[in-house]
Amino acid sequence: MTRIFSGLKPTGHLTLGNYLGALRRWVETDQHRADALFCVVDLHALTVEHDPARVRRLSRQAATLMLAAGLDPARCNLFVQSHVDEHARLSYLLECTATDGELRRMIQYKEKGARAAASGQSVRLSLLTYPVLMAADILAYGTDEVPVGEDQTQHVELARDLAVRFNQRYGHTFVVPKATRPPVAARVMDLQDPTSKMGKSHESGAGIVYLLDDADLVRRKIMRAVTDSGHEVEYDKELRPGLANLLEILAACIGGNPAELAPVYTSYGALKKDTADAVVELLRPLRERHAELAADAGYVDAVLAQGAERARGTARPRVDAAYAAIGLLPGR
Repeated sequence: MTRIFSGLKPTGHLTLGNYLGALRRWVETDQHRADALFCVVDLHALTVEHDPARVRRLSRQAATLMLAAGLDPARCNLFVQSHVDEHARLSYLLECTATDGELRRMIQYKEKGARAAASGQSVRLSLLTYPVLMAADILAYGTDEVPVGEDQTQHVELARDLAVRFNQRYGHTFVVPKATRPPVAARVMDLQDPTSKMGKSHESGAGIVYLLDDADLVRRKIMRAVTDSGHEVEYDKELRPGLANLLEILAACIGGNPAELAPVYTSYGALKKDTADAVVELLRPLRERHAELAADAGYVDAVLAQGAERARGTARPRVDAAYAAIGLLPGR
């Protein structure tokens, strides 16, 4: 059976982009067709300045939202990365397999490192090496497919390269994974800056729809979305990125095609209203279920504990095999 691994990083409140680009597909498709593991990758949240209490709070919120969205512990495995030691154990072996040059070529390292330097902050070593930890997340489980957005495809390619290199040097140990992406709304853009991704950790939330925003706030954000010059509603990602973003969001919500939806509208206002209505209705059951789960912390804790135990059982034999293959003495 195909094995899938993917995760969400608790660096901010989860957004509509997280839901349309990843979480909904996990719920509707991936957990039903594969042996699926979904993880709150909290160790990745430590690569930048952070408040420890906030990381803990956002980790629990992310897990609760993943359950509220419809991930079923009877069908998939949901756990927290730091609860499974094999991620860190394998990461060091892969650091010994990776090169400095290929890590410094990572686009996210260049972008985030430049922003940190520009704001006068030091750049943590973990920001350079976290793609190796991401590779360990994937390779520890014998993952076949990694559902990711466009911005993470380069990191999956690194995981593939490290798996091949390790297998060639030390003997076949790892499955070589591949990245998969949903066909529509793989990358939802910021409503105020449609050239930038709708990200969890963006300084301003004006262009970001968070999954726990109330209905009125969702409508205000979408009605105030930046559009483009001109009057005709058309789907052109290059020349009309604001309109294209709204059309992609609407298409993802109602199951249509953005290019085919464009001729239906004769005004920006009508498109914004229908998009806002669709998003509000899409998120309503998720918000209601989240409120129920948030009131039952014991259930969420039990799901995560059981998930971590199952994850350890899956990952440990492969990580132990990697330790033996690379030349380390077995422990007791």
